[in-house]
This record gives sequence, C-alpha cells and structure tokens, in this order.
Amino acid sequence: MFKPCFLIPVYNHEGPLPAIVRQLARFDLPCILVDDGSATGCAETIQHLAQQYPWVCTIRLPHNLGKGGAVKAGLRHAERQGYSHALQIDADGQHDLQDVPQFLATAQANPAAMVLGRPLFDASIPKARYYGRYLTHAWVYINTLSLDIADAMCGYRVYPLAATAELLRNAALENRMAFDIEILVRLYWQGVPVLSIPTKVGYPADGVSHFRGLEDNLRISRTHAKLFFGMLYRLPNLLARHFR
Repeated sequence: MFKPCFLIPVYNHEGPLPAIVRQLARFDLPCILVDDGSATGCAETIQHLAQQYPWVCTIRLPHNLGKGGAVKAGLRHAERQGYSHALQIDADGQHDLQDVPQFLATAQANPAAMVLGRPLFDASIPKARYYGRYLTHAWVYINTLSLDIADAMCGYRVYPLAATAELLRNAALENRMAFDIEILVRLYWQGVPVLSIPTKVGYPADGVSHFRGLEDNLRISRTHAKLFFGMLYRLPNLLARHFR
C-alpha cells in the first residue's frame, strides 16, 4: 500500500519554512517537521505551523545533530507511523515544489525504488558548490560501479521506508552533510534501484545554508574513502549485478 508523507529537516529556517508548508497543503499528505535543535525563533515557528495545520507533526531534537541526524530521526518516525515512503524536502526553499506530483507518481509506480532529484541549476548556485559536486559524482560512480545515482547531494528525494529502515537498523550512518551521499550508496549496495527526476534547484539570495566548508568537505572526503573500502569488499557482488 502506497502511504507517503513529507519529511523536512529544519535548522533555523524560520524564514522560508512557512511558505514551503503552505504550498504543501494542496497535496493533502501528512508532513513531519524535524526540528534539529533550532534557536527559539525557529522552534516557535515550527510549533505554530503544527498548530495551524493538523496534517503537520513535529519532532524536536534536544540539540543540533546535523542534517543526517535529523533525517534519520524523521525516517524512523515515519516508519513507526506506518508510512511506506517519505518525500524529503529541504527547508531552505531550494526545491521546486511543482515537481512533487512527479516524485510521488514515480515512487508509487516503482515502490521499491529510491526516487532522486537530478538538479537543473540556475545561475544562483555558487560556482565552488557547482564544480565541487563533480568530485562527489566521480566517487559515487566508483563506489557503486554504476552511473545510476546521477546526483548524490540533492536532498529532494523519496525514500522507500522498508528498505531504508532496515539499513538504519544495521549501519551507523553519518550525521551531517555526508549523510545524503552515504545513504544512497548503501541503499544501492543493498539492492535498491535508483530513479532520477530532473528538477529545478535554485539558491535563494536570502537563503540560509548550513554547509560548513572545511568541516563538511573533510567529512565527505572521509565518507568517500570509507565507502571505497566498502565497495572493494562488495566488488564481486557489484560486478555480478552490473553484468546481470
């Protein structure tokens, strides 16, 4: 049974968040807002949204864990509540919500698959972020021996919760920005197919980014290295899967 929900990790995004939630109202789906230890102003905004919209529920983490920690908490909650899929949307206003029906339709037609956004960037993306993604693309291709994951850093995605919950029970995944990459590679190793949907992504001029340049890049590099050795261990199975 296809029973999806929205999942939005939030850390001090009180500016764009109300408009995002307001736009999601037309889809008539439950929404989980994960407050990742936000400051008082954002925490109050999240609580107000939960009071305003009966289809919104909130999880409050006692301190900031990072995007990965917040998403993991939301995924576990969604699975416990009996949802089959979670459509993750970032809280900074980057994602084009006009594409929500396409994400949901693709997930419903392919319930075992991970549905992933393939960003079509406009001129607002910082050049360093744009070109830096190519290094991650190359490592992901190496660590999966596949081109199936078109962009592992896009946070606009639909998780199949049964397979995802199994992975979270059996592996300790990154808590911060490297999580987006690691969970996709590990789900692929687990046999989950990945489907990509082109979607417009922008960087709002007043947007709040929590990407910590040096720290997050080091974490991502360490994650790529860890996944590389994991790939070597799984090399026979990955090669067999490729030729099948």
